[in-house]
Amino acid sequence: MLVRVERDRAYADLTLHADLERSALDRRDRAWATELTYGTLRMRGRLDAALVQVLDRPLKALELEVRNVLRLGAYQVLAVDKLAPAIAVSETVELTHQLRLDRSTAMVNAVLRQLAKRAPTLAFASLSEDPVAHIRDWGSLPEWLAKRWIEQFGAEEAAELALSSLRQPPKTVRVSPGAQLSAVARRLSGRPCRYAPSGITDIQRDPISDPGFLRGEFTVQDEASQLVPLLLGAKEGDRVVDCCAAPGTKTMQLAQQVGPRGEVIALDRHGSRVPLINSAARRLGLRNVRALERDVVQGFDLQGPMRFRAILLDAPCSGLGTLRRNPDARWAVRPSDIPYNAQLGLSLLRSAARYLLPDGVLVYSVCTHTPEETVGVMQQFLDEHPDFRRDDPRPWLPGAAHELVDSDEALRTLPHRHGCDGFFAQRLIRT
Repeated sequence: MLVRVERDRAYADLTLHADLERSALDRRDRAWATELTYGTLRMRGRLDAALVQVLDRPLKALELEVRNVLRLGAYQVLAVDKLAPAIAVSETVELTHQLRLDRSTAMVNAVLRQLAKRAPTLAFASLSEDPVAHIRDWGSLPEWLAKRWIEQFGAEEAAELALSSLRQPPKTVRVSPGAQLSAVARRLSGRPCRYAPSGITDIQRDPISDPGFLRGEFTVQDEASQLVPLLLGAKEGDRVVDCCAAPGTKTMQLAQQVGPRGEVIALDRHGSRVPLINSAARRLGLRNVRALERDVVQGFDLQGPMRFRAILLDAPCSGLGTLRRNPDARWAVRPSDIPYNAQLGLSLLRSAARYLLPDGVLVYSVCTHTPEETVGVMQQFLDEHPDFRRDDPRPWLPGAAHELVDSDEALRTLPHRHGCDGFFAQRLIRT
C-alpha cells in the first residue's frame, strides 16, 4: 500500500479498505495493518529525516520497495512504544525476504539496528534556526508545503498546525434526530462536541461496530463538517440541492433537516460514487434523497423546477484541512493542484449560482485553508456577480460556534486551534 500511494498516488483509505476486504486478517491484525499504514504515511517526513542520519547513501537512491520497507521498520522502531525494537527489526528483515529483496536484507538489518541504537540522539533542525527544515522534517511535510504554511501562518503557528496534523483525529459522530445524544454518548464512551449541537467526539469505542450505527442512530462525521450544512438554514419541507455530494455525509444531514416532506437532490459527477449516497440513505431510513450523476460545471440538467432556494456546494479541493484523517494527502497534493482546484471551485460556483432563486442561499465550502481556494474564489465570484452578497452565518450556528466566524463572515476551523478538521464555508445570498 505504501508503494502504491507513492508510485501511483493511490488513495490510502480506498487501497486499505480494498486490501483488507480481500485479506483473511482477524480484527486485531486489521487494526495493526491500519496503524502501520496510516502511521508510516503520517510520519514519513520525520522517518526519512531519521533514516538519512544512519544511511551511507541517499534515501532516494534506494529502490521504491526498499525505501518503504525501511520507513515501515523505522515507524515501528521510533513511534510504536508497545513494540520492542528488536522485534520490529526482525519482522522488517523477514519482510525483505518475503518481498524477494534479498540483496537489501543485510542493509535493512544494519540500518534499523543503528536507528534503534541512535534513537535518543537523533538530531532535527530547530524551529528558531531553520523553520522550513524543522517543519519539513519534524512536522513531516513536503518542503513546498512547509514554506507555504510559514508564509501564511508564520513559523510558530505553522509548526503547531503541522504537529496537529500528525495526530490521529478524534472519532466523532453526528447523532440523528430522534436518537438521544446522551445515551449514544454513554454507549460509545464519548462526550458532546464543543461546537456541533448534535455531535459526539473523543469516542473510545468503534462506532461502526455499534448496533446503533446500523439502526441509523448516528453518522460518522467530523465536527467541522457538521457545521457546514447548518449554514443553509434548511427548514422542514424545503427542497435543497447538494452539489458534489458523494459520499453523502452532508446530504444525509440536510435530508434529516428538511424531513420527509422535503427533498435533497444530491448531484455528483462520478457515477461510481452515487451508490454511496443511496446506501447512506438506506441505512438512515431516508426516502427524501434523489441522487443523480451530474457534472455541475455543465449544469444541473433536472426536470421540473429549475431554480432553488438553497444550494450547498462542498467543492473538490486540496484537502489540506484533513491531513490528520487523510495522511497520504500531504504527499499526494502538488503545488499546481491548488490553483487548479481554485479554478474548478470557481467554475462550480458560477454554475450553481445560475440555479438560485432571488433571496436564495448558496453555501460554498472546502476542507482546506489555502487563500486561493477560499477567499480567492469568494472575491473573484463576488466581483463577477454583483447580485450576490456575503451573509452572516451566526444566526444559523449554535452560540459556541460564533467564535469560528471571521471578519469576512466566513466559517473557518483549523485543527490546532479548534480540534476539528480545517474547513472554510461562506453563506451567500442572491439579492
